[in-house]
Amino acid sequence: MGLENVKHVVLVLSGKGGVGKSSVTLQLALSLSQQGHNVGILDIDLTGPSIPRLLNLEDKKVRQAPGGWLPVPVHSAIDPGQASAPSGSPSNGASQSSARGSLHALSLAFLLPSRDSAVIWRGPKKTAMIRQFVSDVLWPPNTEYLLIDTPPGTSDEHIAIVEELHKLATAMPTIQNGQPHLNISTPAPSLAGAVVVTTPQAISTSDVRKELNFCVKTQVSVLGVIENMSGYMCPCCGEISNIFSKGGGEIMAQECGVPYLGSVPIDTTFGELVEGVKQAQRTAVDSENSIPVAATELVERYKDCGLCKIFNEYTSKLVSQIGS
Repeated sequence: MGLENVKHVVLVLSGKGGVGKSSVTLQLALSLSQQGHNVGILDIDLTGPSIPRLLNLEDKKVRQAPGGWLPVPVHSAIDPGQASAPSGSPSNGASQSSARGSLHALSLAFLLPSRDSAVIWRGPKKTAMIRQFVSDVLWPPNTEYLLIDTPPGTSDEHIAIVEELHKLATAMPTIQNGQPHLNISTPAPSLAGAVVVTTPQAISTSDVRKELNFCVKTQVSVLGVIENMSGYMCPCCGEISNIFSKGGGEIMAQECGVPYLGSVPIDTTFGELVEGVKQAQRTAVDSENSIPVAATELVERYKDCGLCKIFNEYTSKLVSQIGS
């Protein structure tokens, strides 16, 4: 079993494409990591993987190890005693003594020869690849949360991942010395549930309702609905303007009887962070000897983003809900 080091699995779903599932997945992962949790991201959007691009790691490749694949490291964990901010980097009011969890990612894009390579596969091959992702990826020990970024809709990928996770959640007996034996030494990861992403427009919520129905039929609990692209956050003053409709996701969650986590505005500074526009500008310089040091990692630069506080609140709700 490839998920023996994973404690909780969270699906990120949406019935509509282009609503920002991948960016929500990444920001949930960054916020969980900032709160001290070890996190993994599994990108099963096989025909349109976005996570490597968002992480600016498109040139990385998956390494083979005895027993399976090793996910690509994004950043390492930092113990409380080592969590002082790099010289010259802003702390944004955060405590510099808090722990930081690690982040690793795996995507089919890490296995392709180039970012422009097309994946033209039929359903059975997609299902086989997802099963391999579940069984053959060696996530680091003590990975507390595995976020699975899914494609839009309710297709082969969704059915395959839910079936595999339900199988793992059911302890299956093995045969030892000709007798059935229940192996409980390695606990199976729990499918904590799904975070469902929508935009406020009715055309989006109508498709996302189908995703909620999918969760009911496949026995996946809905941890919460996030209404993405709800308003526009001014990069200068932080004021949020509702340039499109607002509240459609909240109304849908109320009508369907599922939790509503909240809304996320459009913030252009997040796009600049993931595209690396500001990375060169944030190269820290040691004040004593003026030796340039490495630019701060995405998890640290994300603290300057206006969405950081919003997602920290949402991840705190999820952690509390999953733990309860």
